[in-house]
Amino acid sequence: MQIDENERLRRWRLVLGKHAQEGLDGTSDSENGAESTLILNKRDQGIDRTLEELYDGERSGGLGSSSPKVARWLGDIRSYFPTSVVRVMQQDALQRLNLTQMLLQPELLENVEPDVHLVATLLSLNKVIPEQTKATARMVVRKVVEEIERKLANPLIQAVRGSLHRATRNYRPRANEIDWQRTIRANLKNFLPEQNTIIAERLVGYGHKRASLRDVVLCVDQSGSMAASVVYSGIFGAVLASIHAISTRMVVFGTAVVDLTDDLQDPVDLLFGTQLGGGTDINRALAYCQQVITRPNQTILVLITDLYEGGNRVEMLQRAAELVSNGVQVICLLALSDRGTPSFDQRNAAELAQIGIPAFACTPELFPDLMAAAIRHQDMNLWAAKYDIVTTRAKV
Repeated sequence: MQIDENERLRRWRLVLGKHAQEGLDGTSDSENGAESTLILNKRDQGIDRTLEELYDGERSGGLGSSSPKVARWLGDIRSYFPTSVVRVMQQDALQRLNLTQMLLQPELLENVEPDVHLVATLLSLNKVIPEQTKATARMVVRKVVEEIERKLANPLIQAVRGSLHRATRNYRPRANEIDWQRTIRANLKNFLPEQNTIIAERLVGYGHKRASLRDVVLCVDQSGSMAASVVYSGIFGAVLASIHAISTRMVVFGTAVVDLTDDLQDPVDLLFGTQLGGGTDINRALAYCQQVITRPNQTILVLITDLYEGGNRVEMLQRAAELVSNGVQVICLLALSDRGTPSFDQRNAAELAQIGIPAFACTPELFPDLMAAAIRHQDMNLWAAKYDIVTTRAKV
């Protein structure tokens, strides 16, 4: 779609700010050769003001620390911009202007457009949020959690249940174990119309029922750089815990290790049980996981970390190798977020790849399919290649 000259100038004016006005006023009108004077309408003036307060703060005075001014600005950006842009501007405000106070006051927090990154910021401020703001903070977190669950819970449940069923299907069933619906479908080619019957050459039965068919351990780095991954991991952990055929354990770690499995019934409680920031001791986390894994051949350990080890690196790699040799299926996610592959320790990732542990980043939308592939014991490097995900290669 072709944009006329006035609209093009308007957009440049809003992007560059009022200090570009003089230069844009001298731009020739390509239609009639006359010089044009750019005049913003009332709505554009409002948009210009909100952009100036955030991105041109040094010259305009910015938002400062005035709560009424911040509250007005939050309301303005929601009226002028779509939700996706609002979230970006809020994040920029937190980073550029250090507006953490807007998350510590309920009247301001109520005006914020919630998203995963805002939740991560709230969790990092958990210990300093005033009592009068905590209820509002939990409300914001719950809204984001419910939104993500609506989007991703059903795909995860369907993918995991489908993979478990295929993994445990019984092709030599006893009479009381025959799945007649699937048996009929598998033998439709043997239909005899003259006798109106099917010859069941191949029987398909239900798998033998057990308390749980797979054990899943989510071991999540809660250092500051992994904030969004912690949020998504907590929500996925709660969804997995709702599947009876899966035994799910949630472990978070910094320099200490905390088992949050008992909080999986409520992801909001679980997330507020994390403590974002601080150091990283992957070795200690893997040592704890070794203690709680009781069925290694039936266990999937998803280690979510950027691999910057602050503990004993040599022991960490030894423990990872022991887990694999004992039969545990170990996958390292460098991030579980929608922001791509983060900075990570490439040396440790290469060492893990050498012992058979793939390391790559994964978006939340692909996590259900990842878990399904892991349950079916697929080669995770091939799975990643299917989605053009780059995995870390072993050192040659």
